[in-house]
Amino acid sequence: MLLMTASVANAGGLVSKHAASVQLTVDSARTQATRIGSSFSISGSNIDTTDGTTAHTVSAGTITSGVYSPGTISATQDTAGSAFSFSQSYTQADAVPSAAPTVGDVPNFSNTTSYTAGTAGSLAGTVTSAGLITVTAGGAGTTATGQYVSEITVID
Repeated sequence: MLLMTASVANAGGLVSKHAASVQLTVDSARTQATRIGSSFSISGSNIDTTDGTTAHTVSAGTITSGVYSPGTISATQDTAGSAFSFSQSYTQADAVPSAAPTVGDVPNFSNTTSYTAGTAGSLAGTVTSAGLITVTAGGAGTTATGQYVSEITVID
């Protein structure tokens, strides 16, 4: 009779990793601006239009510094006493700046939001060799974030 045995080996263990960090941020001053473009629309029924020169026309208008100007449009009723409709709308664009703004200047656009710079004040953060995190709030426009990560891996 043949007897076979197998040896059992258990080579398992644990691996642990620990990391701690602090991130401190003070916002800078900034401005976000969006230039609004021109728009023009005209519609109607049972009317005639003129740009003052030619009947049944709508002026092409002019563009100066990136701003469209539609010109003058007149409308007259086709058939007196009949129903008619006429509407026009115009949104004037923000002028295109001739040069880039100087630092600290705010462009003259319709949609502008400005933010002041943050103040560090007492903003602080520390991480000790034992992984203890301490953060201290700062002034307006600041962020303090502390993070501790612990990872344990079981090895078979």
